[in-house]
Amino acid sequence: MNSALIAEFKQESANTRKMLERVPQEHFDWKPHEKSMTLKRLALHVAEMTRWATITIKQDELDFSADYPKTPPINHTEDILSLFDQLKAEALEALENVTDEELGRNWTLKNGSHVFFTLPKGAVLRSMVFNHIIHHRGQLSVYLRMNNVAVPGLYGPSADEK
Repeated sequence: MNSALIAEFKQESANTRKMLERVPQEHFDWKPHEKSMTLKRLALHVAEMTRWATITIKQDELDFSADYPKTPPINHTEDILSLFDQLKAEALEALENVTDEELGRNWTLKNGSHVFFTLPKGAVLRSMVFNHIIHHRGQLSVYLRMNNVAVPGLYGPSADEK
């Protein structure tokens, strides 16, 4: 099962990196609405979600009320890319070493005693990790468009790359 997950992860990670490369640090504080994340926060969230692949494989739960890895200071687009590259390498190593048996074990997302869900690790990787990154990457493409930044093609050419 991990060979299919690895292939998907590699393809989507390449697309994610293409998007993150375009994030203009001069617009880090921009956001389209008062309830929205800033461009920097959204880009950082997309990069950091990659960590969840490793957490899903190596742990049986993620409890938001417990300690969560601290993000290093981010001041430049290169900082986001470096963090993403590091987390991607860690996730890929975890994916390459996980067994089908481990992927079938349950994983829980919770905040203290409040459980959001419990699903098999393989399902968590596809839905909560991969699809979640893709969702926020889509938001990021809109942020880029609204700042007149050329959006890269992901599954074929974009309107900016014919």
